[in-house]
Amino acid sequence: MKNNKYNLAIIGGGPSGMIAAGHAAELGSRVLLLEKNPQLGIKLLMTGKGRCNITNAEEDIKKLIEVYGKNGKFLYSALNKFSNKDVVEFFESKGLKTKVERGNRIFATSDSSKDVVTCLENYLKENNVEIKLNSPVEKIIVKEGKIEKIILKKGQEITADKYIIATGGKSYPGSGSSGDAYKWLEKMGHTINKPIPALTPIIVKEKIVEKLEGLSLKNVEASLWDNKKIASFFGEALFTNNGMSGPIILNLSKIVSENPSKNLKLKIDFKPALDFPTLDKRIQRDFEENSNKQYKNSINKLMPAKLIPVMIELSKIDPNKKVNEITKEERKRLIKLLKEFELNVNGVVGFEKAIVTSGGVDIKEVNPKTMQSKIIDNLFLAGEVLDIDGPTGGYNLQVAWSTGYLAGEN
Repeated sequence: MKNNKYNLAIIGGGPSGMIAAGHAAELGSRVLLLEKNPQLGIKLLMTGKGRCNITNAEEDIKKLIEVYGKNGKFLYSALNKFSNKDVVEFFESKGLKTKVERGNRIFATSDSSKDVVTCLENYLKENNVEIKLNSPVEKIIVKEGKIEKIILKKGQEITADKYIIATGGKSYPGSGSSGDAYKWLEKMGHTINKPIPALTPIIVKEKIVEKLEGLSLKNVEASLWDNKKIASFFGEALFTNNGMSGPIILNLSKIVSENPSKNLKLKIDFKPALDFPTLDKRIQRDFEENSNKQYKNSINKLMPAKLIPVMIELSKIDPNKKVNEITKEERKRLIKLLKEFELNVNGVVGFEKAIVTSGGVDIKEVNPKTMQSKIIDNLFLAGEVLDIDGPTGGYNLQVAWSTGYLAGEN
């Protein structure tokens, strides 16, 4: 292989690596894309339960940026260069039709993440990007503040004028995201803010959740408490055999990862549209209609069938008691369970099931206008390896597209 064959070598064939490679090649660069897996976009295939939530339809860029918290401002240039609207136009122009669902989430009309990956693969082909699969990187050689070459595990040496690292974080290690890049970048002098799992299920101490495993909830509110309320989200949740998952739980998980407190509580409000007095009236009405029925047979309108035995157990009301004999105190216990179903947090599942990694390369060391490293002259960074993450809803893939596109352009 001749030296300096490539203008650009990219490590990582995920969303940011693929969009960077295609865009740089489109602008006339000779591009090599290195991927350690046998195929591109493995994690992309897994996202959104195999449906791939491409981006979010939020129209106000300011609001979009707020979603990412304190590091969001870093994305101004990237989002202006390649916004969520541009992402949709990009895929539509390549023949991938999209649709908007609840929560402004954008998916391919086909509901298939495979179609998203195929679309990107075709983009790379059209622009003659050279792709090397099964090519993990052994080490990166740096001399005088520049990358001199990349050495692959097979022993092959790769040289290029410029390099992009787009290896992702540590989430879903089964997809190859093992956090390799953090070690390389630290060696080069970059600061790595401690990677923690974000968007991952929450584990609780109570064994009773085993009885609720698989129960899916809609229009509920989940909140985290440490003596006072820290955060809350409204939407869908799901009970697992050792805790909870689903979009609103995943959004709370980063706070659990960051919070060392041993007293965190997760509260579920099954009836967020009704305050305590209104719910009390509603229950009294239901009880009047069923006045001669037993308690266990009179609460099916209030909650899903799977929840009934657990609520009976926790409310400590005799299941065979007639509802017209239920006391005000007992009714209050039931209301409290419906409005504040309290679970003690034990932690989070961790990287194996985390959708994204929070933490990564300190963004103060990256030029937001170009994605160029301020430490290594010919290095650019894109995607999840950077310390930026957002909630569920297509926001994290948007970071990958925008930063990848901008890095590829520069």
